[in-house]
This record gives sequence, C-alpha cells and structure tokens, in this order.
Amino acid sequence: MRRVFSFLTGILVGGLVGATVGILLAPASGEEVRSQIQERSKRLRDDIMEVAEARRAELERELEALRAPYRKE
Repeated sequence: MRRVFSFLTGILVGGLVGATVGILLAPASGEEVRSQIQERSKRLRDDIMEVAEARRAELERELEALRAPYRKE
C-alpha cells in the first residue's frame, strides 16, 4: 500500500512540475494560457461530473437489483 501511495504521489508531483514548466515555457501570452487552463478545467470538471453521474446511476440500478428479492410485495 505504501508503494502505491508513493507512486501516486510521484505521479502527482511530476505532473504538477511538468505543467508548471510547460506554462512557463509556453509561447502563448499569460492571458491566453489562463484562458486555456480555465476552459480545460471546466471541461474536465464537466467530464468528471458526467462520469460520476453515470456511475451513480449504474450503482443505483445494481442496488435495486440486489434489494428486489428481499422486498415484501
């Protein structure tokens, strides 16, 4: 478990360092970069919300299927 946590921490830190270097060396202006970051973060948030909602619906269907045999009708 500790190795997995260390690995994930390394990926996170590496990603942040890479993103920072990429922003600093980008040929676009700061305003353009900020705009792109905002747009991408909004798209990422929307994608995450969509996937989370789909997974939630899937889990609710599975829960309903598991509960069905125990319901008194």
